[in-house]
Amino acid sequence: MPAALVPGAVPAGPRTRTTETHCPYCSLQCGMAVTAGDRPPTLVPLDFPTNRGGLCAKGWSAHELLDHPERLTRPLVRAVPGDRTSPLVESTWTEALDRVVAAIGATQARHGRDAVGCFGGGGLTNEQAYAFGKFARVALRTSAIDYNGRFCMSSAAAAATRALGLDRGLPFPLADVAGADVVVLVGSNPADTMPPAVQHLQAGRERGALHVVVDPRRTATARAAGLHLQPLPGTDLALANGLLHTAVAEGLVDEAYVAARTTGFAAVREAVAGYWPDRVERLTGVPVDRQRQVVRALARAEKAVVLTARGAEQHRSGTDTATAWLNLALALGLPGRPGSGWGTVTGQGNGQGGREHGQKADQLPGYRRLADPADRAHVAAVWGVDPDDLPRPGRSAFELLDALGTDGGVRTLLVLASNVAVSAPDARRVVSRLRDLDFLAVSDFFLSETAELADVVLPSAMWAEESGTMTNLEGRVVRRRRALDPPEGVRDDLQLLAELAERLGAPGFSADPETVFAELGRASAGGTADYSGITYDRIDAEQGVFWPCPATPDDEPAHPGTPRLFTERFATPDGRARFVPVHHVDAHEQPDAGYPHVLTTGRVLAQYQSGTQTRRSRSLALVAPTPRAEIHPDLARRLGIAHDDVVELATRRGRARFAAAVTDAVHPDVVFVPFHWGGGSSANALTDPALDPVSRMPAFKVCAVAVTRVGGPAERIPAPDAATQPAPRPHTRPAPHQPRQPSRSTRRSHPVRSSPKFLQGVFPLTGEGLGKPGPVDPALRYQVPAGATAQALYFRGGNSTAELVCVLLVRDGEPVRWFPIGAKGDVHVPLRVVEDLPGGCLVELHAAAPEGVTGELVVDLGLVEV
Repeated sequence: MPAALVPGAVPAGPRTRTTETHCPYCSLQCGMAVTAGDRPPTLVPLDFPTNRGGLCAKGWSAHELLDHPERLTRPLVRAVPGDRTSPLVESTWTEALDRVVAAIGATQARHGRDAVGCFGGGGLTNEQAYAFGKFARVALRTSAIDYNGRFCMSSAAAAATRALGLDRGLPFPLADVAGADVVVLVGSNPADTMPPAVQHLQAGRERGALHVVVDPRRTATARAAGLHLQPLPGTDLALANGLLHTAVAEGLVDEAYVAARTTGFAAVREAVAGYWPDRVERLTGVPVDRQRQVVRALARAEKAVVLTARGAEQHRSGTDTATAWLNLALALGLPGRPGSGWGTVTGQGNGQGGREHGQKADQLPGYRRLADPADRAHVAAVWGVDPDDLPRPGRSAFELLDALGTDGGVRTLLVLASNVAVSAPDARRVVSRLRDLDFLAVSDFFLSETAELADVVLPSAMWAEESGTMTNLEGRVVRRRRALDPPEGVRDDLQLLAELAERLGAPGFSADPETVFAELGRASAGGTADYSGITYDRIDAEQGVFWPCPATPDDEPAHPGTPRLFTERFATPDGRARFVPVHHVDAHEQPDAGYPHVLTTGRVLAQYQSGTQTRRSRSLALVAPTPRAEIHPDLARRLGIAHDDVVELATRRGRARFAAAVTDAVHPDVVFVPFHWGGGSSANALTDPALDPVSRMPAFKVCAVAVTRVGGPAERIPAPDAATQPAPRPHTRPAPHQPRQPSRSTRRSHPVRSSPKFLQGVFPLTGEGLGKPGPVDPALRYQVPAGATAQALYFRGGNSTAELVCVLLVRDGEPVRWFPIGAKGDVHVPLRVVEDLPGGCLVELHAAAPEGVTGELVVDLGLVEV
């Protein structure tokens, strides 16, 4: 007898039922059907618009974890209260929550309300994320709340908000990618991170679309693309500015669109004047002809899409980098054009919804701003509190974690759906901060690295055991339906928050998801992310609803939702998109003698986030059992490293060990490691916590590293010697925000103006020997003005004699380049390899000819001064 397919939750009892729901992993939120009754449950994919019947290895194995032997099913508390060296032992919910409530009360009485903090995650449902934000502001009245999405989407969100007035990952359905003639993916590897999405890319390629991947690694996505640009890590902004420079120079800017729908282009036009193609090639490693090919393809395509992701955004200049690609898209007239646009590929399952409804330190539901009096008043009215009782904006995620246990910092912390001991940058430092807390409570399904440090661990329901909504990468709100009951004694986080709020004397918290969703709709009404017109029934009937979807009066048709944004106006006060001039800056850490290489991090196919779930999956362990450091063959040869050897990576913050994967998919001096493991193979024990000044995103993608061979292949990778680990930096208060200084190559006042300079003419020549070059004429001498930068772009020369002659380019008395010119011949040499000439440099042209040879020399050296 076939199982019944039902849209709602499975009733209690042994009867087998099948429930439509969504995958618990990435932001695609792939459709799947879970059949439950007798455990273990099973699943099959559904034909949902994002996955079109496909699932990746993570989705196919998701049900394995529901009955995993390490699953937490009872609260855990320390055997000796307050002593974290004592073991965690099973307890009752009453005792565990008593300890949490007592710690909250004692901490706030002694240190103030902001001494209790909350840290959430992008895996929470919309209802849970909303309730967590409300819990912090109403039940705890603390400003100390943020979430792990700050480490994922914050730079793209900040860039989109300031340019377009609104942050939604994709402002169009994912299916539009299949119809685009040109797609540029910047720092995105969907073939590994969200494989079902590749169907949309494949459909485009079958139509003849050109796909361009911008990535320092030759990933699976890059190998399938028509064109792979492989910039050095941390140079994506320079590349985007260079592409826009070319678009301006070649007349490819959509001037009508810019005039009608944007503001501020003049400043950006001048800002990119200094990013001429040869200079961009030198900064990024991307050849000039490839730059021009991409710009021309984007400008001439009827439908074109530019997508950025974490590879471009997880930098101390991540907001500016996303902005640079947005500037390019706006200049070419893409956002709001049918089938075209700019977007960012959201990572976590509810990375979009998780940041919309109150987990961020500065936000209220619906993207309302905590610092805005009108926004505070609206949400306070929904919550039934005085607006003046709501706290002010708090610290961002890493700043919150970095101040744990300090005077003025959080002393008691509640963590939901996050494993910061693995996912935060400078992770060993964060672990030391967690240990300095007076009290730590963690809700999770497994004993994660963060939960291992807690005073109280609360078992949480998993994805198939709870109800709620998620918002996928398109801004489509979908239903997570309960397919089976959680193990006895396990609660979901909505129930947990409701009970804690009640114990703290804060009424008005419901444990029913649909009730909470309706309240979320009222709180978001009129906001940027307006959910007020969305109901569970509509989601069921329409395969999800795209926000914004405001409520309408009863006598008017329901709002249809908004699959495509910006078709008529942008979400700014004047309806126009804003160009924002931005400049390339060097990475916060540069390689030196002690740390001579560059480290970058990312994801692999069979693991997800901090690996709390996927590292426990038997199926996925067969695919990716070991954390591997990708090392170029040239570097491996220099360091005596063979494939599968154990290597130790060291940065200024820590050491970690990995199995070596020798591959030419990375640059010769770049090492790539995945961040899904903790302990002795923790990539984030190495990463740089330098923060983007706008988004407060840490610099995950670039830092300086040293590589050492430890030994041959090993079944278990040994952890680094604890004695060799650098001590975590002591507690310091976060420094006030300081504007960044541009790198040497862009240190100048705005607006940027460039001027051509030429050393040229026809000069008599008398040879003294090819080994005796000398000055030709004072006219062939040029000193770069102080405060300016110049670059030699080309050399042309002609020789009237019957012998070979040479011209020598000299910088500050030192030879830089020889240009041989044949007898009665000429030469033209593009100068893409000459470095920048800073202010004060003296540039001269000398010449040499065989002794006694006379004739005329024609010289033309072209430079540009900025």
